[in-house]
Formats: sequence, C-alpha cells, structure tokens
Amino acid sequence: MASVVEYKGLKAGYHCGYCDSEGKASCGMWAHSMTVQDYQDLIDRGWRRSGKYVYKPVMNQTCCPQYTIRCRPLQFQPSKSHKKVLKKMLKFLAKGEISKGNCEDEPMEPTMEDAVASDFALINKLDIQCDLKTLSDDLKESLKSEEKKKGKSSKREESNELIQSQDTEEKLDPGEPSHSVKAHTVPQPGKGADLSKPPCRKAKEIRKERKRLKLMRQNPGGELEGFQVRGQPPSLFPPKAKSNQPKSLEDLIFESLPESASHKFEVRLVPVSFEDPEFKSSFSQSFSLYVKYQMAIHQDPPDECGKTEFTRFLCSSPLEAENPANGPDCGYGSFHQQYWLDGKIIAVGVIDILPYCVSSVYLYYDPDYSFLSLGVYSALREIAFTRQLHEKTPELSYYYMGFYIHSCPKMKYKGQYRPSDLLCPETYVWVPIEQCLPSLENSKYCRFNQDPEAVDEGRSKEPDRLQVFYKKAIMPYGVYKKQRRDPGGEAAVLQYAGLVGQTCAERMLLFRD
Repeated sequence: MASVVEYKGLKAGYHCGYCDSEGKASCGMWAHSMTVQDYQDLIDRGWRRSGKYVYKPVMNQTCCPQYTIRCRPLQFQPSKSHKKVLKKMLKFLAKGEISKGNCEDEPMEPTMEDAVASDFALINKLDIQCDLKTLSDDLKESLKSEEKKKGKSSKREESNELIQSQDTEEKLDPGEPSHSVKAHTVPQPGKGADLSKPPCRKAKEIRKERKRLKLMRQNPGGELEGFQVRGQPPSLFPPKAKSNQPKSLEDLIFESLPESASHKFEVRLVPVSFEDPEFKSSFSQSFSLYVKYQMAIHQDPPDECGKTEFTRFLCSSPLEAENPANGPDCGYGSFHQQYWLDGKIIAVGVIDILPYCVSSVYLYYDPDYSFLSLGVYSALREIAFTRQLHEKTPELSYYYMGFYIHSCPKMKYKGQYRPSDLLCPETYVWVPIEQCLPSLENSKYCRFNQDPEAVDEGRSKEPDRLQVFYKKAIMPYGVYKKQRRDPGGEAAVLQYAGLVGQTCAERMLLFRD
C-alpha cells in the first residue's frame, strides 16, 4: 500500500502553547495512509505526526523553533539523576517506599510534549473532505491496473553525520616543573626546584602510600592482597573491581524483585488497532487515564478531552502495520506501551516503531503516581526497548524524542539524554547537540551544519516526477499538469515537494481533487 497524503499548506499566526504567543507557523498534510519507511524519511526531514496530521514547523518563521532530536541508545549511559529515578521505582515496587519529593537534579517531567493543544485544535478545524474508505478502494483499483516499473525496495541513504572533533590539551601534573631541570645545576634562591628535597608528589599518590603502609603495619608478615610491597602499586584494589563497574540501564530497570514485593508491575506493548483484542479490552481504562491526565496536568476542560478527541489524537495512526521477516518480532507501526501496576494502567507511552528508530509520540499517566517520575522512567524504558529491538534488527538503533525547543525551558529536558543529535533545519544532517548549544544560546533559529557549501542532498530536483493521485488514477505531476491546467495550485505542489524531498515525492501519492 502506498502512502496517500493531502497537503494542507502553510498555517501561520496561530497560538503557540510554548510561549503563549500567536506566532506559530507550520506546514501540514493529512495522511490518509502512510508506510513506515515514508514516515521514517519524513521525520528525518523535520516532520512529525499528531494523529493522522503530519506537520513541519517553518523553522525560520515560527516563534519557537522545534528541532528534531534523537538519542543514540547504543552509547547511552544513564546519568546520576536517571539512576535515582530507576532506584526510586525499584524501592516502591519492592517495599512500597515513597520518596519525599523529587531530586533537585532530576530532569524535568515532560508536559504537553510536542502535539500541543493548539496543534490539535488546528487539526480539528481542518476540512478533510476526502472519504478514506472510498479513497482506499479507488487507490487499490488504480494500483491493480498499473504496471509496477519500480521495485518496492528502496535503499535509504544515511545522512552524513557531523563528527565532533575534540582537541585534548595535555596538562602538566600538579607539582611538576613547567620546564626541564638539569640534574647538576645548583638553583639560585627563588628559582627552580630545590633538589636537596624530595620531589613533589601528587596528593593521590601520597594517600595511596599511606594506606599501603597502614595495611603493612596491620599485616607485617603476610602478603597484602591487591598490593605490591615494593615499588608503586599498579592499582589500589585487586581485580575484583569488576563488581564496581557501573550498572547498565538494563541492570537498573530489570533488577529482580523479592517474592514478597509490595507491588506487581508489568509493561505491555499493544498495537494501535481496534481489531487487536488487547487494545480493545483496555481502551476504556486507557481513555479514562487520558482524561484524568489532561484535566489534572493541563487543566483541559472535559469537552476538550472526550473520546472522539482521544481516538483521533492517540488511537488513529496513518502508519500501515508491517511485519517483514527481517524486522522486529512486534513488527513496525504504532503502539501503546502500557504500564500496569497491580492490575491497572498507570501510564501509556504512545510510540511508533520505524525501520531505523523508535519514535516517541506522547505520554499520559496517572497524576496520583507523579512521585515515580513516570515521564523520565518511561523515556528510559523506551531507550532500553530500542536497544532490545536493535538486537534482532541492527538497522533500528535510534530513539527519537520529538522536538527539542531550546527557547522553552520546560522542553529542554530532552537534551539530558546523551549522546543525542539535533537535525540541521537546512541540510537535514545530524549534528551532536554539544555542537549546537552554543549557537542556540545566541539565536533561536540556527543552521547547525558548519559547511557553508553544504546543501540539502535530498531536495526536490525534478518536481514533474512527483506522484499524483487524481480521478482514481496515479500519474506523474508533469502529466497531471497537462490534463488539468491549475496555475494556482502549482505553488502549493512545489512547496510540498520541497518539504518532503525528492524520494518521498516520488513514492507518496499526493491526492488532488
């Protein structure tokens, strides 16, 4: 099944939930259906979905530029504050302990994430005239009648990643002379080292020596385990220091609980589909949790978080589920990752599993369990989940966290999951976040690619090859233009082609009525 999209164009001057101004600007399209590969390529060009609406901020116009951010899970090491969150969860599950307050250095909890209420309000106002079922039937007919000249498989060119060069400066150890000293030269008063005195030593070495002597006095006749009596010891403690190695993310998450644990905890991955029995049976409980979250955390009135809004926002996905033999066991598509505590759902992470990444869409949780820092905990679980999927599918190796907004303090927490990269809004290459932050301190909008000659390699070069779905037929845009002279619509089509890039423009079907 090919992706079918309906371009809605530029929306500017609408309310921004981040800075509370009317300066938001984005381009969007309604995705009637979309392949996981097309969506992967789109998010690698700065797009993001909210339900079936796929949008791209106009970075040099919008009030709060939103940069796509991805974490590299294979190199990820949990920080001190991350470990505190994981240990807090383990203590609660094992003993029922509830920590008093959050850690001061704990990452901020995600709030409305990226699909803010203003975006959803905009989606509801869009006039979607095309009936999806009719469109799907028409598309199937046209696909059957059309000869396939191209193979389905298309290789994805990996974007060139800028590698941060780190120049290390060699520093002299404390106490060492800053210049060479001749052994037989008698120093003049106030100049050079006094060779009649012992050479200066590091405080760390002195402490080691004192400990060694103390142990020797305690055990004068025997060998000192882990020490060499003569000469400088190569290490203070014996090789059993392996036990002192930092625990991995998985060690911290999946630490075994005692049989007498106070709580039972389980994470379930459920496909977003009303045909799935588990999704269907848990829908009512999941919806109730969403309403509780929206009203308590975001102060939404009841009429703005009804079942229709919930379904359209978090249960309707344009992504077509795929289960290739070389893919993950769960397949590709949209999922709800449900966190069950003692038989009830306390949090739901909405995620997309794509060919090269796990993409976080939204999180809602029970405010009664805010003390567990479920925003941070779920992000760490999703990073670990990405690593797990990578074992079966090596190409799947990134965790996309949505948008990073440097100008909005409550959205900067995403930068604390390192190592991570930001997407250059002009050339669409990934740049380590450490290289981007200095520029973002000076300007809201930045081009991260430092090569002034670099261009968008995936840009639209041949718009006439763009695929159009018109009157139950698929045709190149060049043919469509001849059949229907529409000078007014050409600007929108060219804008669409420029935003999605040549590859997606040739693969996706742009619906025209």
